[in-house]
Amino acid sequence: MEPIREVEGRAIPFGAKNVDTDVIIPAHWLKTVTREGLGRGAFETVRAQPGNVFDDPAYAGAPILIAGDNFGCGSSREHAAWALLDLGVRAVIAPSFSDIFAGNAFKNGILTVALPQEQVDRLLAVAQTDPIAIDLEHQVVTTPFQDRFGFDIDPFRKACLMEGLDEIGLTLARDEAIATYEDRQARDMPWLAHGTEIAA
Repeated sequence: MEPIREVEGRAIPFGAKNVDTDVIIPAHWLKTVTREGLGRGAFETVRAQPGNVFDDPAYAGAPILIAGDNFGCGSSREHAAWALLDLGVRAVIAPSFSDIFAGNAFKNGILTVALPQEQVDRLLAVAQTDPIAIDLEHQVVTTPFQDRFGFDIDPFRKACLMEGLDEIGLTLARDEAIATYEDRQARDMPWLAHGTEIAA
Protein backbone atom coordinates (compact mmCIF):
# COMPACT_ATOMS: atom_id res chain seq x y z
CA MET A 1 0.00 0.00 0.00
CA GLU A 2 1.38 3.40 -0.95
CA PRO A 3 1.95 5.74 2.02
CA ILE A 4 -0.13 8.90 2.28
CA ARG A 5 1.26 12.02 3.90
CA GLU A 6 -0.12 14.74 1.65
CA VAL A 7 -2.69 14.64 -1.13
CA GLU A 8 -2.73 17.75 -3.29
CA GLY A 9 -4.29 18.67 -6.62
CA ARG A 10 -7.59 19.22 -8.31
CA ALA A 11 -10.60 17.81 -6.51
CA ILE A 12 -13.65 16.42 -8.27
CA PRO A 13 -16.58 18.56 -7.00
CA PHE A 14 -19.20 15.81 -7.00
CA GLY A 15 -21.13 16.77 -3.88
CA ALA A 16 -23.99 14.28 -4.23
CA LYS A 17 -25.51 12.87 -1.01
CA ASN A 18 -26.29 9.24 -0.17
CA VAL A 19 -24.11 7.88 -2.95
CA ASP A 20 -24.19 4.12 -2.53
CA THR A 21 -21.61 1.59 -3.60
CA ASP A 22 -23.72 0.55 -6.60
CA VAL A 23 -23.33 4.10 -7.93
CA ILE A 24 -19.59 4.04 -7.22
CA ILE A 25 -19.20 0.73 -9.08
CA PRO A 26 -22.27 -1.02 -10.58
CA ALA A 27 -22.80 -4.71 -9.81
CA HIS A 28 -22.09 -5.94 -13.35
CA TRP A 29 -18.47 -4.79 -12.93
CA LEU A 30 -17.95 -7.17 -10.00
CA LYS A 31 -17.34 -10.21 -12.22
CA THR A 32 -13.71 -9.24 -12.70
CA VAL A 33 -10.96 -11.23 -10.99
CA THR A 34 -8.60 -8.26 -10.80
CA ARG A 35 -8.77 -4.77 -9.33
CA GLU A 36 -7.34 -3.21 -12.47
CA GLY A 37 -9.73 -1.54 -14.86
CA LEU A 38 -12.50 -0.90 -12.35
CA GLY A 39 -11.98 2.84 -12.78
CA ARG A 40 -13.62 2.54 -16.20
CA GLY A 41 -16.84 1.51 -14.50
CA ALA A 42 -16.66 3.97 -11.62
CA PHE A 43 -19.74 6.21 -11.47
CA GLU A 44 -20.97 4.68 -14.72
CA THR A 45 -24.56 5.91 -14.30
CA VAL A 46 -23.37 9.42 -13.48
CA ARG A 47 -21.00 9.43 -16.43
CA ALA A 48 -23.85 8.50 -18.74
CA GLN A 49 -25.20 12.01 -18.18
CA PRO A 50 -23.91 14.72 -20.55
CA GLY A 51 -21.59 17.27 -18.96
CA ASN A 52 -20.88 15.16 -15.87
CA VAL A 53 -17.97 16.19 -13.67
CA PHE A 54 -16.15 12.84 -13.93
CA ASP A 55 -15.54 13.23 -17.67
CA ASP A 56 -14.58 16.90 -17.45
CA PRO A 57 -10.95 17.17 -18.66
CA ALA A 58 -10.29 19.74 -15.92
CA TYR A 59 -10.53 16.95 -13.33
CA ALA A 60 -8.68 14.21 -15.21
CA GLY A 61 -6.48 12.35 -12.76
CA ALA A 62 -7.75 14.36 -9.78
CA PRO A 63 -6.56 12.69 -6.55
CA ILE A 64 -9.38 14.06 -4.37
CA LEU A 65 -13.14 13.51 -4.55
CA ILE A 66 -15.52 15.82 -2.70
CA ALA A 67 -18.86 14.17 -1.97
CA GLY A 68 -22.02 14.70 0.04
CA ASP A 69 -23.31 13.24 3.27
CA ASN A 70 -23.41 9.44 3.80
CA PHE A 71 -20.95 8.62 1.03
CA GLY A 72 -20.47 4.90 0.33
CA CYS A 73 -23.73 3.67 1.84
CA GLY A 74 -25.39 0.48 0.62
CA SER A 75 -23.60 -2.83 0.16
CA SER A 76 -20.25 -3.74 1.67
CA ARG A 77 -18.49 -4.32 -1.64
CA GLU A 78 -14.77 -3.59 -1.41
CA HIS A 79 -14.81 -3.03 -5.16
CA ALA A 80 -15.99 0.54 -4.47
CA ALA A 81 -12.63 1.38 -2.91
CA TRP A 82 -10.79 -0.47 -5.68
CA ALA A 83 -12.68 1.49 -8.35
CA LEU A 84 -11.83 4.82 -6.71
CA LEU A 85 -8.14 3.88 -6.54
CA ASP A 86 -8.16 2.82 -10.19
CA LEU A 87 -9.78 6.15 -11.00
CA GLY A 88 -6.81 7.87 -9.30
CA VAL A 89 -8.61 8.99 -6.13
CA ARG A 90 -6.44 8.88 -2.99
CA ALA A 91 -8.72 10.88 -0.67
CA VAL A 92 -12.45 11.53 -0.30
CA ILE A 93 -13.85 14.53 1.58
CA ALA A 94 -17.48 14.42 2.74
CA PRO A 95 -19.61 15.34 5.77
CA SER A 96 -19.98 11.64 6.66
CA PHE A 97 -19.25 8.16 5.37
CA SER A 98 -20.78 4.72 5.66
CA ASP A 99 -18.79 2.84 8.32
CA ILE A 100 -18.19 -0.15 6.04
CA PHE A 101 -17.04 2.02 3.15
CA ALA A 102 -14.72 4.00 5.43
CA GLY A 103 -13.20 0.74 6.66
CA ASN A 104 -12.72 -0.59 3.14
CA ALA A 105 -11.22 2.71 2.02
CA PHE A 106 -8.74 2.67 4.91
CA LYS A 107 -7.71 -0.93 4.24
CA ASN A 108 -7.00 -0.03 0.62
CA GLY A 109 -5.07 3.17 1.30
CA ILE A 110 -7.74 5.81 0.69
CA LEU A 111 -7.96 8.69 3.17
CA THR A 112 -11.50 9.65 4.19
CA VAL A 113 -11.85 13.16 5.61
CA ALA A 114 -15.08 14.10 7.38
CA LEU A 115 -15.78 17.84 7.57
CA PRO A 116 -18.89 19.89 8.44
CA GLN A 117 -21.23 20.59 5.54
CA GLU A 118 -20.37 24.30 5.37
CA GLN A 119 -16.68 23.49 4.98
CA VAL A 120 -17.45 20.87 2.33
CA ASP A 121 -19.55 23.49 0.51
CA ARG A 122 -16.61 25.89 0.57
CA LEU A 123 -14.29 23.22 -0.84
CA LEU A 124 -16.82 22.39 -3.56
CA ALA A 125 -16.70 26.04 -4.62
CA VAL A 126 -12.89 26.21 -4.55
CA ALA A 127 -12.58 22.96 -6.48
CA GLN A 128 -14.32 24.55 -9.47
CA THR A 129 -11.17 26.53 -10.22
CA ASP A 130 -8.32 25.72 -7.84
CA PRO A 131 -6.46 22.85 -6.19
CA ILE A 132 -6.92 21.63 -2.64
CA ALA A 133 -4.33 20.17 -0.28
CA ILE A 134 -4.74 17.60 2.49
CA ASP A 135 -1.95 17.31 5.05
CA LEU A 136 -2.49 14.04 6.92
CA GLU A 137 0.36 14.57 9.38
CA HIS A 138 -1.12 17.86 10.61
CA GLN A 139 -4.72 16.79 9.89
CA VAL A 140 -5.67 19.86 7.91
CA VAL A 141 -7.26 20.66 4.55
CA THR A 142 -6.14 23.91 2.93
CA THR A 143 -6.86 25.98 -0.18
CA PRO A 144 -4.94 28.75 -1.97
CA PHE A 145 -7.37 31.23 -0.34
CA GLN A 146 -6.15 30.69 3.24
CA ASP A 147 -8.96 28.28 4.12
CA ARG A 148 -7.72 25.88 6.80
CA PHE A 149 -10.00 23.09 7.98
CA GLY A 150 -8.84 20.66 10.66
CA PHE A 151 -10.14 17.10 10.75
CA ASP A 152 -10.08 14.17 13.15
CA ILE A 153 -8.77 10.71 12.36
CA ASP A 154 -8.20 7.60 14.42
CA PRO A 155 -4.49 7.57 15.44
CA PHE A 156 -4.05 3.92 14.40
CA ARG A 157 -5.53 4.56 10.95
CA LYS A 158 -3.42 7.69 10.58
CA ALA A 159 -0.22 5.80 11.38
CA CYS A 160 -1.09 2.96 8.99
CA LEU A 161 -1.89 5.33 6.13
CA MET A 162 1.26 7.39 6.67
CA GLU A 163 3.43 4.26 6.76
CA GLY A 164 1.57 2.52 3.94
CA LEU A 165 0.71 -0.48 6.11
CA ASP A 166 -2.25 -2.65 5.21
CA GLU A 167 -3.20 -5.76 7.20
CA ILE A 168 -0.46 -7.83 5.53
CA GLY A 169 2.09 -5.09 6.13
CA LEU A 170 1.12 -4.87 9.80
CA THR A 171 1.60 -8.62 10.15
CA LEU A 172 4.97 -8.57 8.39
CA ALA A 173 6.10 -5.74 10.66
CA ARG A 174 5.75 -8.23 13.56
CA ASP A 175 7.76 -10.90 11.74
CA GLU A 176 10.47 -11.15 14.41
CA ALA A 177 7.96 -11.50 17.26
CA ILE A 178 6.00 -14.11 15.28
CA ALA A 179 9.16 -16.12 14.57
CA THR A 180 10.16 -15.99 18.25
CA TYR A 181 6.71 -17.25 19.29
CA GLU A 182 6.77 -20.07 16.74
CA ASP A 183 10.27 -21.17 17.85
CA ARG A 184 9.17 -21.22 21.50
CA GLN A 185 5.98 -23.11 20.66
CA ALA A 186 7.89 -25.70 18.60
CA ARG A 187 10.27 -26.20 21.53
CA ASP A 188 7.65 -26.34 24.28
CA MET A 189 4.88 -28.14 22.39
CA PRO A 190 6.52 -30.19 19.63
CA TRP A 191 3.42 -32.35 19.17
CA LEU A 192 1.63 -29.37 17.62
CA ALA A 193 4.17 -29.15 14.82
CA HIS A 194 4.04 -32.85 13.94
CA GLY A 195 0.49 -33.75 14.89
CA THR A 196 -0.47 -36.84 16.85
CA GLU A 197 -1.19 -40.28 15.59
CA ILE A 198 -4.59 -41.65 16.48
CA ALA A 199 -4.66 -45.34 17.23
CA ALA A 200 -7.05 -47.38 15.11
